[in-house]
Amino acid sequence: MTDPSDDLYPIAVLIDELKNDDIVIRLNSLRRLGIIAKALGPERTREELIPFLQESTDDEDEALQVLAEELGNLVPYVGGPDFAFHLLPPLESLATVEETVVRDKAVESLNKVAEQLTPGLLELHYIPVVNTLAKTEWFTARVSACGLFAVAYDRSSEDVKQELRAGYNALCKDETPMVRRSAAQHLGKYAEKLEKNLLVTDVIAMFAELCDDDQDSVRLLAVGSCSALAKLLGKEGSISKILPTVQKFAVDKSWRVRYMVAQQVYELCEVIGQEVTIAELVPVYVKLLRDNEAEVRVAAAGKAGDFCSFVGGSLTLKEILPSLTELSNDTSQHVRAAIATVVMAISPIFDDANTVEVNVLPIILTLLRDEYPDVRLNIISNLESVSKIIGIQLLQKNLLPAIVALAEDRHWRVRLAIINYFPLLARQLGIFSFNDILGKLCIQWLEDGVSTIRHAAAHNLKNLAEDFGSDWVQEFVFPKMMDKIAHPHYLFRMTILEAVAAMATVVSSDILTTVLLPEMLKFNKDKVPNVRFHACKLMKTVIPHVDPSIVESTIKPWLSDLQEDDDHDVRFYSRDALTACH
Repeated sequence: MTDPSDDLYPIAVLIDELKNDDIVIRLNSLRRLGIIAKALGPERTREELIPFLQESTDDEDEALQVLAEELGNLVPYVGGPDFAFHLLPPLESLATVEETVVRDKAVESLNKVAEQLTPGLLELHYIPVVNTLAKTEWFTARVSACGLFAVAYDRSSEDVKQELRAGYNALCKDETPMVRRSAAQHLGKYAEKLEKNLLVTDVIAMFAELCDDDQDSVRLLAVGSCSALAKLLGKEGSISKILPTVQKFAVDKSWRVRYMVAQQVYELCEVIGQEVTIAELVPVYVKLLRDNEAEVRVAAAGKAGDFCSFVGGSLTLKEILPSLTELSNDTSQHVRAAIATVVMAISPIFDDANTVEVNVLPIILTLLRDEYPDVRLNIISNLESVSKIIGIQLLQKNLLPAIVALAEDRHWRVRLAIINYFPLLARQLGIFSFNDILGKLCIQWLEDGVSTIRHAAAHNLKNLAEDFGSDWVQEFVFPKMMDKIAHPHYLFRMTILEAVAAMATVVSSDILTTVLLPEMLKFNKDKVPNVRFHACKLMKTVIPHVDPSIVESTIKPWLSDLQEDDDHDVRFYSRDALTACH
């Protein structure tokens, strides 16, 4: 009969590991706190494990971070919500440590525990924790307290709510900038829990004070709450209380504050409406696009697609597009990359192709020739939207020369982006124009020096074969590949083999049987084992598309012969492919 103590032995080991000198072992045990607590049972967890953990809060930061996270998950193991308050003391201690990531995890877990407490237990146990942290002399505790008020306020009685409002107001005026910064950061979430009649009297007063703070780190976080407050205040309240602040901060002396305005500007548009946006926010936005700090210009440019769609094509053309044109030649590559991301999103808001040709296309062509590869990549990855608008003639006249040049770009990621764009381009150009202009590139890529490009090129031919049909494979692709099937380098032969196998899965049965399959079968004689077993692997993907009689008469004997190959991998993959024949 098994001794019951044997079942507890692994748990005893985990508990001992909580005290181990090796940080890795302690971390491993801390991540299994739930297992330990479940084995101990709710009562022993409350009376033994939690007090022990509370005494362990002077550990290394990495261990404390894991402890803070795991404590928030222990509510079911201490007896459920009725006993969840036992988790608060160790979390309160962790919320006071110096390391920010530990405090953040402790605050997150405190809120998680608080959400499961009944209103009575919340006021009895959680509210004192919030008040204690908010009034502790050491500033780290007050920083943590700012993140606890929203959950505390939501389910408290009126007397407690009044006390909490006074506490948060005090934190907004705290003498330590780090505390005011935390108060500004959590202001939006706190405001969501307040009664509507208190938004203007209490929250906006605190918001105004934080916006006038002499520390730019506090002001920028106050700006960060603008969109959240605007949604709570509605259109009229936002116009009177939030809009003036945004306009003021758009010219703040700190670029970080202006950066935050650029991040928030579109969210405010949605609240105040198009008419007020056009009159009041468009000048602000244009100013941000022309800011003397590149980081601000990047943030503003990132919102261009949404902002321009909101204000409409005519105003974009008149007020915003000139700034975007300037930014396409900006000295900062990051600004140009941001413009490259959004310029395609702007194109659809214009009603006619002529406007796009005259005003947007020059920006696109400039960015396609940019020396920085990420700029070119951002343009290529979004070419679909503009190529649908400008029509086939403008596409051939303006975009194709740039695309052909990029097909041989020195950066492989650019070449890969062009390959991925080819099937769409093929559908727009049609088979004859595509063959004349771009067809040879599809074959050329099969010999690229980068394996990722070769692999993409092989599967690009498959996608094109689906669009252009089997005759295109027989008449255009296959003749151009014939001289490459016996390429001196085995890696290129493997790529050709991959391309043949990929196309074999989409062409007609006749082309597969008479053109592609015979070429695949030749690779069993290749002198390099890697090519031979690659042929076996690919044959397995082709077999489902081949007539069963051909499989029996041709493919099975071919694979059976390879069972006698000298190379172990060839024998293995040929045996694997034989199973697919059945």
